[in-house]
Amino acid sequence: MPRNNEELDGITLLGNNNTKYNYAYDPGVLEVFDNKHPGNDYWVKFNCPEFTSLCPITGQPDFATIYINYIPNIKMVESKSLKLYLLSFRNHGDFHEDVVNIIMKDLVRLMQPRYLEVWGKFLPRGGISIDPYCNYGNTDTKYQNLAWYRMQEHDLHSLDKIDNR
Repeated sequence: MPRNNEELDGITLLGNNNTKYNYAYDPGVLEVFDNKHPGNDYWVKFNCPEFTSLCPITGQPDFATIYINYIPNIKMVESKSLKLYLLSFRNHGDFHEDVVNIIMKDLVRLMQPRYLEVWGKFLPRGGISIDPYCNYGNTDTKYQNLAWYRMQEHDLHSLDKIDNR
C-alpha cells in the first residue's frame, strides 16, 4: 500500500533513480523519517561490510565492516541515505578511531536517538587490525546507563569468530 506524501516528507533519495554518488565526506546526504513506534524501545541494526576510507598519512585504503546499532527516539535514519553517507568516506582520510566517532556524532546530531553505538572492524594493514567502538546514551536517562554498561561489556562476550584476518 503506498504511503501518503506526509509520511515521506524530507525523503528524497529512496526510490530516486538519479542517485548521485559522492566520494567525499558528506553528512548532508543523511535523511530521517518519523519513528512510527516512539513509545517502544527496539533495536535498529545496520551492517556495512564494504566500508572504505583512506589512511590520512599514506592515502592507502582501509577496509572495514561498520556496525551501527541504535534505539530510536522520534527520528530514524533512512537506509539509502545512510548507505550514501558511508560511501562518502571512500576518499576521506581519517584514522579508524576518528571514523567511528565521526559517524556516531553525525548520527546523534541527526536523529537524537535514545542510544547509539558504532563499531568498526577494520581489516589488518601492516599486520594489525583495529576495531574501535564508541557509543552514546541519552543523558540522564536509563540509556546513559546502557551506554556505560555496553562500554564495560563491549567485546567480552562477543559471538564473533574472527577467522578472516
